[in-house]
Amino acid sequence: MTVPTDDTGLMAVLELLSEQAPASRFDQVLQRARRDGATDEELIRLERAVRLARGVQAWQGQRRQREDGLADLVDTATDLASPHDVDSLLQVVTRKVKRLINFDMTSIALLEPEGGLRLYVSDGSTTALVAGHTIPAPYGLGHPALAARAPLWTADYLDDDTLTHDESADDVVRAEGLRAMLAVPICNGEQTVGVLYGAARSVRYFSPDEIGLVSSLAALAAVAIERAGSFEQAQGEVGRLELDGFRTRTSLVRLRQLNEAHSHTLGLLLAGADFTTVAKAAGDALDSALHLRDPAGRPLAASGDLGELDESAVAEAALDAHAQLRPVVTAGGVWVAPVTAGAENLGVLVLRPTTALVGEDEGLLRLTAQTFAIQLLLRRSTAVAEGLVRDDLFDELLAAGSRSGHQTHYLVQRARRLGIDLEAPHVLLVARPEGGEQGRAVVWASSYAHRMSGLKTVHSGNIVLLLPGSDASAAARAVADQLSPLLGHPVSVGTAGPGRGAAGIGRMYKEAVRCLDALTALDGAGGTASAKDLGFLGLLLSDDYDVDGYIRCTIGPVLDYDRDRLTDLTGTLEAYFASGGSQAAAADRLTVHPNTVSRRLDRVTDLLGDAWQQPGRTLEVQLALRLHRSREVLRRQRRAATEAQPEASSVERPLP
Repeated sequence: MTVPTDDTGLMAVLELLSEQAPASRFDQVLQRARRDGATDEELIRLERAVRLARGVQAWQGQRRQREDGLADLVDTATDLASPHDVDSLLQVVTRKVKRLINFDMTSIALLEPEGGLRLYVSDGSTTALVAGHTIPAPYGLGHPALAARAPLWTADYLDDDTLTHDESADDVVRAEGLRAMLAVPICNGEQTVGVLYGAARSVRYFSPDEIGLVSSLAALAAVAIERAGSFEQAQGEVGRLELDGFRTRTSLVRLRQLNEAHSHTLGLLLAGADFTTVAKAAGDALDSALHLRDPAGRPLAASGDLGELDESAVAEAALDAHAQLRPVVTAGGVWVAPVTAGAENLGVLVLRPTTALVGEDEGLLRLTAQTFAIQLLLRRSTAVAEGLVRDDLFDELLAAGSRSGHQTHYLVQRARRLGIDLEAPHVLLVARPEGGEQGRAVVWASSYAHRMSGLKTVHSGNIVLLLPGSDASAAARAVADQLSPLLGHPVSVGTAGPGRGAAGIGRMYKEAVRCLDALTALDGAGGTASAKDLGFLGLLLSDDYDVDGYIRCTIGPVLDYDRDRLTDLTGTLEAYFASGGSQAAAADRLTVHPNTVSRRLDRVTDLLGDAWQQPGRTLEVQLALRLHRSREVLRRQRRAATEAQPEASSVERPLP
């Protein structure tokens, strides 16, 4: 193209400007004008026109860049308006800023409650040091920007002495190779959220347009972050409300089930069901194995198998349950609920659930305990109602020794109609509360006698019980263990038996009273005693002077051993006691080696127990040995006298 050297040359520049020609085309116009011999004045005018054209092009470029930035800003605002969680939103912001401003790396740091800036997300980082790094106040570029609530930038961060540097933050900047850095505070009104960072890996000076664009993005990010936070909070609240609604619906369903279960349990109670039936219904409703125990821990009813139990933990939980008047759970997940009527301990429920109990289940457990308490009270009321008839019968049985055989037979028949078999072994107990209200003791005794298929009456302020069984001592301990906690005072119990039939009941009563009196004389109030428990003193107190029983109880295992093995442990014991407890002297008496005596005494210890050489027990053993020896001598004398009589006398018979 020929470049004119007059004013028409300016028109060529305008044409190139209108065509948005590149800068090299304007240089070509100047070169050709010089080559074609343009005058200096023409060249000056042409150069000025080129400069102006280039200025217009630069302005147009800036305008296009601003328009592109505004378009990207609108696109970014549109992206931020879409639903995002906070982490995703921060990723969107860093990615947009990096692309719009042509940064090498962008990141967002959020303000921590302690005042530090923690880097949460980044785009363009080349190391793992950025994410999670905390910049403490007042170091770095972000904290001054927050304090000023205005953007701050530096062309070369590490060489900028106007900043307060933090060594750890500088290490991160150095590892990333960053130089220029821009920090824009993310603020929404008076609330400060964090800082938006943009960085380049070369020295760079940021223009006002770039700073303004990043500030606009930061403002959008602040609003979006608050919106996302509110959205997440709302979602969390909706989730909680949905969960609460689900729990409420579940609780309502469970309450309806528990109400039906409780109604069913009460229906069984009113229908006269026994403890086991009620326990099974309650166990099914709670999906648990359930046992009802009396105050002494003995089972009254069971539904399911509790498995291996830590009985000490259950006993401790039972105490806590009665003290707190509510169910208590052990460390092993076993529940213990108190069965009470007012302040009276009627027993406990022990429950092992298949799954953990919730509040409603615990409520049903309380109601079940109350149901059993009502059932126990109803049974007690029944026992009290029948008590008058049974008491009259017992009073007549105590006086049966002075009645005719026909009258005694009638009493046996009356007892059988009440479900009491007097021909079966039975024991008699006389209990004396050592304090407390007697009325409560009498009511309890009525219920206990009814439950044990026995009889109860009151004589001389003492409670008298006739119970089926063959172990009088065990029966006395059971009564004392249950009645003492109820009264809050010790209970002394004398006992006699076992016996059979109605004729001997009066005799058993007198023997039990003598045992009770012996307890008092021996300062044993609050204990239990039978003639057997009292040893040789019991032998004196007993009506029948059961010498054989006393000997069998005291040294019976030794006598059996001698009889079965043809040994003489009995003679060794006699020699040992006759020698003052000296094994060597006993060996001399028996003309055996001392080791033989020692081995024999060890065998006696195996048979009688370690306590046979204790002072009290030694006296019992010596008395039993003397009685045994005396009876043997008497038997031999009677046998010898019988053999010495004439044969004719054996056929003589006294006249009736």
